[in-house]
Amino acid sequence: MTDTSTDKVIGERNPVAAPGSRTAADAVTAELVARLVRGITTGEQPTLTRSICPFTGETLAELPESSPEDVARAFETARGAQRAWAARPVRERAAVLLRFHDLLFGAQAELLDLVQVETGKTRAHAFEEVTAAAVEARHYGRAAAGYLKPRRRGGAFPVLTQVHEVRQPKGVIGQISPWNYPLALFVGDALPAFVAGNAVVTKPDSQTALTALRARELLVEAGLPAELWQIVIGEGPVVGPEVVAHADYVSFTGSTRTGRDVAQRAAARLIGASMELGGKNAMIVLADADLDKAAEGAVRACFSSAGQLCISIERLYVARPVADAFLEKFAARTRAMRLGNTLAWGADMGSLVAPRQLETVTRHVEEAVKNGARVVAGGKPRPDVGPLFFEPTILDGVTEDSAVCTEETFGPVVSIYRFDGEDEAVDRANGTPYGLNSSVWSGSTRHGAAVAARLHSGTVNVNEGYAPAYASVAAPMGGMGDSGIGRRHGSEGLLKYTEPQTIAVQRVLSMAPSFGMDDEGYAKLLTRALGAMKALRLK
Repeated sequence: MTDTSTDKVIGERNPVAAPGSRTAADAVTAELVARLVRGITTGEQPTLTRSICPFTGETLAELPESSPEDVARAFETARGAQRAWAARPVRERAAVLLRFHDLLFGAQAELLDLVQVETGKTRAHAFEEVTAAAVEARHYGRAAAGYLKPRRRGGAFPVLTQVHEVRQPKGVIGQISPWNYPLALFVGDALPAFVAGNAVVTKPDSQTALTALRARELLVEAGLPAELWQIVIGEGPVVGPEVVAHADYVSFTGSTRTGRDVAQRAAARLIGASMELGGKNAMIVLADADLDKAAEGAVRACFSSAGQLCISIERLYVARPVADAFLEKFAARTRAMRLGNTLAWGADMGSLVAPRQLETVTRHVEEAVKNGARVVAGGKPRPDVGPLFFEPTILDGVTEDSAVCTEETFGPVVSIYRFDGEDEAVDRANGTPYGLNSSVWSGSTRHGAAVAARLHSGTVNVNEGYAPAYASVAAPMGGMGDSGIGRRHGSEGLLKYTEPQTIAVQRVLSMAPSFGMDDEGYAKLLTRALGAMKALRLK
């Protein structure tokens, strides 16, 4: 196997991509910020919060924070607009989403700029966000009418009882969205809520609010009433509880710790909530896998968006007979990745988003090494590229007493573990309280799918890391265990924003003794009728 000692890896690997001519200052102008912040619900003299550009650490924008009174006013405004919106035909609401789909691609270059300067992503990873938002808009624009149409259900008595299940909107949805995917998750969780007839009050992360505000502008341009989508800004512990306190339903994406608090607050108000939370996602490379394809896939699975992807891989289990060969291929590809700090295409990985992320990544790697792990690739911050850059990192020999073994790192770090049998691999992959996403690699798709079905996670990808399951928006996506409750995408991602209502029409005979029949006679008649219904195999 190739020599992978740390002193030869650091400083020689992970070159910087060729610089582009455009910078954050070119993308975010004072005029743009001034226009976008008008979409935030605030009082006359709000406190200002600062967002930075991860590429440079320089200030991007100063944003006005919303007070508790501002949040209450946002819900009042949204609630007033929701009634008229819900009264519109479903297909009319869905048409807004289809127009939004086209506007996203029309504004693609500007959206890529905003996502990059707020998150530090490469342009290719920012493009994933635009496509994810557009695909979801198209799906719900086409499928919403079918998901929401009234359904005939079996009545108490055939012919005599006619029953329909209809769907009513919840009202005003409280959405708390994260910084790591400010377009895809911000838009993705709001679109099904709107097409179901709801209004939405969103608290995006302050670091990535400009992307969120621009997306709202585009949806309003597509025909969404402006009052229907209210944006509030502020610190999570301050504004977040206010959003939950006024909402009819809560959509939350974030950490498991915060999710538990959101769930308790929602439960106290007897309102529903869906939450995508943390993960410690596993990838299994079986002995019959194509190692070149698995190594290429592992780069995508582990280092997309610098590992700041809820469904990215942080644990990699490899069959012992092929482990050394796989690791050599994976490490070579990882060392060749190009870091990028501009708005140009061509980089393989960008920056972490905030100092707290860099601190966590650095601490996890240093502790693992102290406990005996070996750095196979990467392993160090790269301040020469930018203040928040960290090399894509592979660790081998990680011990269970290291935080990187069990805690979510949320950065470009993956640990390699060897296994001797598939049962062991499945048990170890399932050996965390999380269950968000998994990946299985095999030369036989049938074999891979059989292993996938044994994994305790909401999505499992065979011969890919995360993209196929997430991009299949007609299918539900979400977590098990500590990775959350509820689902986004598919019918479940829309119907969660509705209340099922049963409308039953009784014809001819009432559900009580009729035509002079006494209670005993009615009981005998009903007994015979129910027996006949069973014999006829009626449901």
